[in-house]
Amino acid sequence: MRTEQEMYDLILKVAREDERVRAVYIDGSRTNPNALRDIFQDYDVVYVVHETESFIKDRNWTERMFGEILYMQRPDEFAEFFPDEGVDITKCYGWLMQFADGNRIDLHVETIAAAQEGFFDDTLRKILLDKDGILPAIPESSDLGYLVKRPVEKEYLCSCNEFWWCLNNVAKGLWRGELTYVQDMVNHVVRGQLQKMLSWKIGLLTNWSVAVGKSGKYMYRWLPKEEWEEYLSTWFSCDVKEAWEASVRMCILFDRTAREVGTELGYKYNQEEAENSFSYFKYVRTLSADAKEVY
Repeated sequence: MRTEQEMYDLILKVAREDERVRAVYIDGSRTNPNALRDIFQDYDVVYVVHETESFIKDRNWTERMFGEILYMQRPDEFAEFFPDEGVDITKCYGWLMQFADGNRIDLHVETIAAAQEGFFDDTLRKILLDKDGILPAIPESSDLGYLVKRPVEKEYLCSCNEFWWCLNNVAKGLWRGELTYVQDMVNHVVRGQLQKMLSWKIGLLTNWSVAVGKSGKYMYRWLPKEEWEEYLSTWFSCDVKEAWEASVRMCILFDRTAREVGTELGYKYNQEEAENSFSYFKYVRTLSADAKEVY
């Protein structure tokens, strides 16, 4: 496996030898001083160029330049199936490459105008090369743009309402035995609010000075060990009994955390909403499989 220094040397060598490339910058975890280092960290690289077309047309240039590719993705080729992404390949185009030696590069070519327009959008960014001085000066890379932010009252209340309202979908899905629907509702809607609430608790504990990472992967650093394990216990397999029990734990954890966060922020938690939703959830659990009415 090529070392980090070897990879950076290669990335810069390719850029220096290709006149189409005018600047290079990186972002992502390798620019974050607070990110954990391990063998799976990828290299998020952007080549700033005059145009993208010549790179796109040459189907093999990445392997010629960077070495044997085990497999790869050209996500922008599928942009037509993801219209909400707003992809414009004349401005930016990417290759996600897993190399045979274990390294991974997520490489994009981006026009000068596009790079200049959005250059301050990310605080985790570092310039490696600028042949013509086309990129603006930026502060030292940091995760300041990713810190947990103090919610306004409406945002807090919205999160609480979203959790307790969508819980009824989990209840009916479990009663019906529709486990794929339940998994989707919990993992993409309900648990997201729990993660948000826990991150706000961490923000309060740390004076809003830390980032919890994508999907809350670093929350264990600041949550009490018992609470982190309680959070992990809200995941479940496609077993109805296990799912009911894990969902109950999720409700208990959310209710307790939301009350704590609301108290600390000076926001009034809607206890009646929480109690009514949770009671309904537990009641649905008691319904027989052949029930003809809810009540």
